[in-house]
Amino acid sequence: MSNPTDRHTPRAVKQAMPLAREVVEAIAIDNGVCIRPVALRRMDITTGTSQIIDVPCGSTLEAKCPPCAKRNRQLRMAQCREGWHLAAEPITTPDEPTDFQRHLVEWRAEAQALRDTAQSAGDSIDDYDQAIMELDAEINAAGVRGNVVGPVGTKRSRSTRRRQDAPDLPKRTMTATTLGRTYSGAGGRSYRPSMFITLTLDTYGRVNAGAPVDPATYDYVRAARDAIHFGKLIDRFVQNLRRVAGYDVQYFASVEMQKRLAPHLHMAMRGTLPRADIRTLAAATYHQVWWPSCDVIRFEGSHLPVWDEEAGYLDPATGEVLPTWTQALDALDADSPPFHVVRFGPQIDAQGILAGTPDADQAIRYVSKYLTKTLGQAADTQAARDHAARLLDALRYEPCTPTCPNWLRYGVQPKNAKPGMTPGRCRGKAHRPEHLGYGGRRVLVSRKWSNKTLTEHKADRRTWVLEALGLDDEPADTGRYIWSPVSAGDPDVSPIRVRLLRSIRERLRWRAHMNRLQAAAEGQDLSAIEGRAA
Repeated sequence: MSNPTDRHTPRAVKQAMPLAREVVEAIAIDNGVCIRPVALRRMDITTGTSQIIDVPCGSTLEAKCPPCAKRNRQLRMAQCREGWHLAAEPITTPDEPTDFQRHLVEWRAEAQALRDTAQSAGDSIDDYDQAIMELDAEINAAGVRGNVVGPVGTKRSRSTRRRQDAPDLPKRTMTATTLGRTYSGAGGRSYRPSMFITLTLDTYGRVNAGAPVDPATYDYVRAARDAIHFGKLIDRFVQNLRRVAGYDVQYFASVEMQKRLAPHLHMAMRGTLPRADIRTLAAATYHQVWWPSCDVIRFEGSHLPVWDEEAGYLDPATGEVLPTWTQALDALDADSPPFHVVRFGPQIDAQGILAGTPDADQAIRYVSKYLTKTLGQAADTQAARDHAARLLDALRYEPCTPTCPNWLRYGVQPKNAKPGMTPGRCRGKAHRPEHLGYGGRRVLVSRKWSNKTLTEHKADRRTWVLEALGLDDEPADTGRYIWSPVSAGDPDVSPIRVRLLRSIRERLRWRAHMNRLQAAAEGQDLSAIEGRAA
């Protein structure tokens, strides 16, 4: 039955009224409830009953789910805080391998034996290499760190001689520690400072308010290539940092975009180094990319390589088989210059930080400030968006990895080539507007940082909440339940508004219970104080 007042409500007033779902989502966000829950069916094999369980989506982006993004940011802040100023060496004893992990490694041994036999017989080993790569990925997914026998194929060696245009690296004798140096102050007090380091890329042209002053002279090609290989430059910096520091430096870092849309690094480092050493280290760090040249365009528009099932990609005019990725690398001379060299810019900031100070809290908030936003959201003005569009144009045909389809534009078959590849249509992260060239991880955490994984930090948070609510955290019986996704339109799944209202009600109940516990605890403390005063 319709509401009789609707007939008398002006249209303009109706359009101004908020939608019911928007109101529910707003209340859910205010109470920290996931607004995009994933419905899963949990089957109890002991009783035979099933139940629909709403699981938080776990998104890290505020634009998708603000509550989940906020929780993930808080977890990262806790991870950063717990590992930054450790006073004892973390325990890094690995777990014993499971039966499933052992079984996968046995398969890997059989696959390696078959590959070696085929290679000895002169047969093709491409299929074996592909199978081994997939098996290695499955072994890693099962919880085994690193490769069993190293990467497949022959490792290419390049000259390790340092470039003449880079300063030499200062080095210290390595010591078996991750903690850094301890200092003694007045009154016998000891303290262990750490550092907060910010590194940027080089300049590509004059900018004003984040946008180029003259887009025609701005070096978009170099900016695109630097962004693509920024992750490798960070890896090289960490390697050099440990050599210079003389101990196993641990770090928590995040990659963000500057206003000029160039990625830069914020790093919380355990221990300290002289600022002069940090500046020398950044100037001496570089990463050389040994790829085939992509300065000459061979195929574009309608004139593109065609696929042949046996030979791979061919020149459509001559039928010539394009060189494979391995052949293209073999064609590089020993004296050939690198395809690209990426370096840090001159802007370097390094601050000493003490544990438990306001500076430490501020740095932790700063290093995690933009984790709930995409890198592309740094373009927040029309001039910046135009700048981002030009950068994306430069990135469109720039090869991002050896497997990138853009290599076909320059007459080279991508690594692991397959039919359907088209230049300019790479699905890699680096080519997406929300990444602006950087395809690596946003958060970089060393293995011995906090002695915990992010999952363990999440478990600590869950344990704290359950203890505050007075509930027992019983270990889940993994063999009792079978979880399965729920198909769209399943009649057992309630409408999203109903599910959100249930979650809101549950969250309000938890919060009220915690408030009562807190009030009771404060009242008990007050009574004790009053009793001592009497």
